[in-house]
Amino acid sequence: MSGTGSFDFPEPPLLSRAVFDRADALRSDPAALTDGWPAAQILLIDRRGRYPVDASGALRWSAAAEVAAAPPAEAIFLGVAGTHRWALAVDDLTEPVGELRTGAHLLGADDAGLLATALGLLNWHRSAEFSPVDGSRTTVDKAGWVRRNPATGHEEYPRTDPAVIMVVHDGADQVLLGRQQVWPQRWFSTLAGFVEPGESAEQTVLREVAEETGVSAHSPRYLGSQPWPFPRSLMLGFEAVADPGQPIAPVDGELAEARWFHREQVRAALAGEWGADDGAELLLPPSVSIARSLIAGWAGGPQR
Repeated sequence: MSGTGSFDFPEPPLLSRAVFDRADALRSDPAALTDGWPAAQILLIDRRGRYPVDASGALRWSAAAEVAAAPPAEAIFLGVAGTHRWALAVDDLTEPVGELRTGAHLLGADDAGLLATALGLLNWHRSAEFSPVDGSRTTVDKAGWVRRNPATGHEEYPRTDPAVIMVVHDGADQVLLGRQQVWPQRWFSTLAGFVEPGESAEQTVLREVAEETGVSAHSPRYLGSQPWPFPRSLMLGFEAVADPGQPIAPVDGELAEARWFHREQVRAALAGEWGADDGAELLLPPSVSIARSLIAGWAGGPQR
């Protein structure tokens, strides 16, 4: 995209770095999963999406054999990382616990990916207990990767909702960021929105920019993606270009305000410690979000 100040991620977003084996074939092999259970590790996750951690904030896995003698029907097989890895929803956890939005930066690549997978699947199961076809109660199959209607055999698979998230810049040293109504003052981030039926991701980028800010953008370019299990989204990262001379007039009411910021303002905000309110004029999202990867990638990009 010549002449528009394009950039790339310096590294993949935090939740997109895992390399563990998702071991799809094992999901349909109950015997192999049972054989692997005695050495397996399981992550317990409560209804609020919290998980056990150790003193450093790392995941505190449990020995699967200490949780149950065999894989419970409601347990989810996540894949293989040294040994079989599972997740299970529970009502209560023993402190200390962590939460992905604030604690994922303390995890290794595979643990972050395993946690994102577990949360996305568990969130799907909570909303898929009944068949969308006839309302019948469904049962868990294929180690948590399918829900089945016992009467008809109809299968439902995990759902992922595609959403775009974009850093809109002027091709030079200004970037357009927005603040949602519920966010603190001075906390700004990239624009985002869900892909609608019959719409491409690129079309969504331009529509959402116009709806949220009233600004007409162009030249959308895909940069990378990240799972976002709140509840079960896949965030598709883009850049787009717009003229900062256009008036900002939010249309859909989601944003409290939107503003253009200079590259140096953004760099100063990125240099600050996240979560520390030191009076800075701009606060940015945490490192777990692809929004921060987009902003950091743009801020380190070429200046024109």
